[in-house]
Amino acid sequence: MGLFKRKQTTPLFSILGTDMHCHLLPGVDDGSRDISETIACLRTMAAAGFRKVYLTPHFQANYPNNEDDIQQRFQKLKAELKHYEGLPEVAGVSGEYRFDQYFCRRPGIDKVVPLPGNLLLCEFSLHNQSFIPIDTFLEFQKLNYTVLLAHPERYPYLGPHSPEIKKMKEHGILFQVNILSLNGFYGQIALEKGFEYIENNWVEYLGTDMHNTHYAQELIHTTENRRVKKMLEKHTFRNSSL
Repeated sequence: MGLFKRKQTTPLFSILGTDMHCHLLPGVDDGSRDISETIACLRTMAAAGFRKVYLTPHFQANYPNNEDDIQQRFQKLKAELKHYEGLPEVAGVSGEYRFDQYFCRRPGIDKVVPLPGNLLLCEFSLHNQSFIPIDTFLEFQKLNYTVLLAHPERYPYLGPHSPEIKKMKEHGILFQVNILSLNGFYGQIALEKGFEYIENNWVEYLGTDMHNTHYAQELIHTTENRRVKKMLEKHTFRNSSL
């Protein structure tokens, strides 16, 4: 043995602790295909510093999931995960609700399952800019939900100078930037918008948006990103409150 022990480093994302956006409930959307992929992704998230995870399967026209079925699948997954060690706590299941015409027409709109604190994770279409439902946001606010917009940096029709962005922030809409955006996973434009939103103090949460082992590998690469490290030293986020 040498005289000096190798210094142990704290995983980068331990400062966040909690991830509130991932697609690791197997077989319900474009995320994890099976339990083995879910476990592999959870192990990687633990290595990156996450101690708690909330699952957020898609609710949209392409994945018309049902809240009751999602809850049953979640309980089955929780029972399976008891056999494994070294994973983050899978603390609950919610959803990523696409705010589009389908969502506004869907039955049982009052059955949405929020994150803790009545946070409702939502998204827009990545391609169709004709539907930005500020009025729908306000209706949910009247029901004591707080709307959390997923990955605003990824919408090509929105940017730091878009009046819609300003209006959303004026109405108390929270923003969650994807961690992988900050490493260029979705391209340079999303990367720069993500950092600019953070510098403008418009971002309350960071999320992995974890789908599969490819995303997991990118998360590990992001832990080596110096710009991300400096950003985390400068800015604080609300992840640990969940």
